[in-house]
Amino acid sequence: MTIETLRGGGRGYHDALETRPPEQRERALMAALAAQVAHAQTHTAAFARSLVDVDATQVTSRSALARLPVVRKHELLERQRAPGAPDVFGGFSALGWGPVSTARRALRVFASPGPIHEPEGSAPDYWRMARALHAAGFRGGDLVHNGFSYHFTPAGAMMESGAFALGCTVFPAGTGQTEQQVQAMAMLKPAGYIGTPSFLKIILDKADELGVALPSLTKASVGGEAFPPSLRDWLLARGVAAYQSYGTADLGLIAYETEARAGLVIDEGVIVEIVRPGTDEPVPEPQAGQPPEVGEVVVTTLNPGYPLIRFGTGDLSAVLPGACPTGRTNTRIKGWMGRADQTAKVRGMFVHPAQVAEIARRHAEVHRARLVVSGEMANDRMTLRVEVEGAPEGLADRLADALRDMTKLRGEVELCAIGSLPNDGKVIDDLREYR
Repeated sequence: MTIETLRGGGRGYHDALETRPPEQRERALMAALAAQVAHAQTHTAAFARSLVDVDATQVTSRSALARLPVVRKHELLERQRAPGAPDVFGGFSALGWGPVSTARRALRVFASPGPIHEPEGSAPDYWRMARALHAAGFRGGDLVHNGFSYHFTPAGAMMESGAFALGCTVFPAGTGQTEQQVQAMAMLKPAGYIGTPSFLKIILDKADELGVALPSLTKASVGGEAFPPSLRDWLLARGVAAYQSYGTADLGLIAYETEARAGLVIDEGVIVEIVRPGTDEPVPEPQAGQPPEVGEVVVTTLNPGYPLIRFGTGDLSAVLPGACPTGRTNTRIKGWMGRADQTAKVRGMFVHPAQVAEIARRHAEVHRARLVVSGEMANDRMTLRVEVEGAPEGLADRLADALRDMTKLRGEVELCAIGSLPNDGKVIDDLREYR
């Protein structure tokens, strides 16, 4: 596929913002940044406190932005749980419910594992997912099989709102019930799938097992976990062209894959920095001939409802040089390259060290606990290894139930002798390798 084909004969662009001259985009983003900082200071208790000495009118450059503190996910969790927190969002949201104006009323509130609470506003395509779906080939009139969860976490609603913005019809499939998923696809004949790539593989494998053909399914927008080339090619061999979207429950869309398959293009509604893990400092510009430094993805969103300033995602990535071959002019990143902290993403769900610690706290028999994540794509496995004296009757079953309760995921439990776990400070040990 040539560059000319991608620009002139490809899928086109969602809007004119995608092909703006980079300097025009940067001016617009920096102007919006100052306004967003002022808005956050005025309408959120958390930023009123953390940015109290900041003159918002002076935050008009990336260097000025880099002087502001990074808010990391664990801090968000801590502030939401803190006694006397101003609201369930830890004071970071401009949205809520009760005696608030219509403009500030949350449409939905979610509880992702942690639990971390996220608000959803009423603006159309609130999470800005339509751009990623358009790049993946979705168009008005398509029937979309949405395989993301619709309960507790926002993924299902996030993608549904983007599909609605494009004029798609959505089947809210959710997760699980694989045989019923196959039957629904066979009957309804959706044009595309939205969900984790591993679950799509499970559905297609089940269709093979049942002898059910799914010829209508030709495209997919996948996210929530790593998407290795091996799985991408497997799906393509089945007639399904799948493209990644990268977002979080806190921020919405961050970046998306295009038909060039040359990294992920950053969304038009966010400002992305790559910072050195464990610090608030952006990585330096690479020297000539040197690859960009890998660091943590830090995002400032221009969403007025949830105005997160320098939110540390905990994800690792790096900037790619040059522009996308499709003609989109925004910066590209390599995509998800692992975690900057011990938080792991398993089957599309975040698992936090605090959850493992809480399981151990609830069971007095446990001296130490370590969650080991292993396996290959589409077959993630979790094993909770715990140090205990002897083998208390029924403890493994109780711990397995607690693990499922805390993480919403199933896992195995291994009882270990006292002192047998490595003394390296790890609570979550992710042994998976991504290719």
